[in-house]
Amino acid sequence: MNEKLIQYIWRFQYYDHAQLQTTTGGVIQVVHPGILNHDQGPDFSNARIRIGDQLWAGHVEMHLRTSDWTKHGHGSDPHYKNVILHVVWEHDQPVNDIPVLELSGRVPFILLERYKQLLQVGQFIPCERSISRVSEEVWLKWKERLMVERMEHKSKPILLKLEENHFHWEETCWWMLAGNFGGKVNGSAFQALAQATPLSLLNRHQNQPYQIEALLLGQAGLLEQHFHETYPRLLQKEFRFLRKKYGLKSIHEPIKFSRMRPGNFPTIRLAQLAILISRYQHFFARFQTADQVEEIREWLSVTAGNYWHDHYRFEDTTVSCAKNLGQSMIENILINTVCPLLYTFGKCKNEFRFQEKALDWLSALPAEQHRICRGFGLLGIQGANAFDAQALTELHNHYCTQLRCLDCMIGHYLLKENQDQAPQSTRILISG
Repeated sequence: MNEKLIQYIWRFQYYDHAQLQTTTGGVIQVVHPGILNHDQGPDFSNARIRIGDQLWAGHVEMHLRTSDWTKHGHGSDPHYKNVILHVVWEHDQPVNDIPVLELSGRVPFILLERYKQLLQVGQFIPCERSISRVSEEVWLKWKERLMVERMEHKSKPILLKLEENHFHWEETCWWMLAGNFGGKVNGSAFQALAQATPLSLLNRHQNQPYQIEALLLGQAGLLEQHFHETYPRLLQKEFRFLRKKYGLKSIHEPIKFSRMRPGNFPTIRLAQLAILISRYQHFFARFQTADQVEEIREWLSVTAGNYWHDHYRFEDTTVSCAKNLGQSMIENILINTVCPLLYTFGKCKNEFRFQEKALDWLSALPAEQHRICRGFGLLGIQGANAFDAQALTELHNHYCTQLRCLDCMIGHYLLKENQDQAPQSTRILISG
């Protein structure tokens, strides 16, 4: 038993019962259980309950035992001044004149058993043995909420970047786009590179793609060695001139080639990014004005320059093949940069159409193929698109792994399933 379960019982078990008999023949009626409070103070605020003929409005506090009120020092805390009901599992001793509702003996045995089963963590998620029983209707509602929570989580780091650069949306887009090109291994370094190399500076050289490539590769510290081939020597010469001209400072984070396929090498990604910058300006404006996600997909379809057709690294010749930005990488950028940016922009500007566009585009993109989606797939929960995949990722990372089953709509469904058929005690104690 824990306080999280007590909160669940109060919100969902008692609210379902209009009236509960007391041991003295009186009645407690839950008019409204209140709003769960995540800040300092009582667990529920603005609750309304009727005890006998008297209607009370105020706060409700939860504890395992009545004596916890004193242990937690609530008696001298002004936040607990307007508590109208003390809900506990065990009423072990009277501590004040606040009415006490004891739950022990009132809760259906089947509910406690199901809660214990949920806490017996499976190999992937706690409820993996019973999740297949959840109805499609429940899943649809829960995925929508999860998706909003996912986008809200993704908005937070974007807002921090915006504050850092005085709410310059194009520059923020450039930072995020560069970080996305860097992937998991070099994402932080690529973003540092973008912050050290403003987009406005790069746009001055839009008609000279090799100069943009020289700036990006040079800022990454990849033009410091002695070269024999003509093209890298040209890049090196251009970078040294531009670095001196603009007073550029190289980044301190090392660029890595380990733990990745050659097609994801930082040299290739930076060369592709250089082509993208040389072709287009005003990245974020394009995201705003595009009607269909396919427009952005086509815009992101770039190929690194000719030198890279037979190179993955400088002066290391390989079999010739064009280094295109692959579809999976384009979809990754759409999911992790474009859609979160649009959603955050809509949120900041109170323009719901941009939030709606972001969610629509996610529904139009294929589901990501990663460990979490595969894990749910083995349980029969398939992600039809990127919207579903992002919702399942949010579910796994912020609910399942943290054992927040009582905050999860799936957990609620499994706990309440067929519960009405279960016998339960009618004992209730109100003291005070």
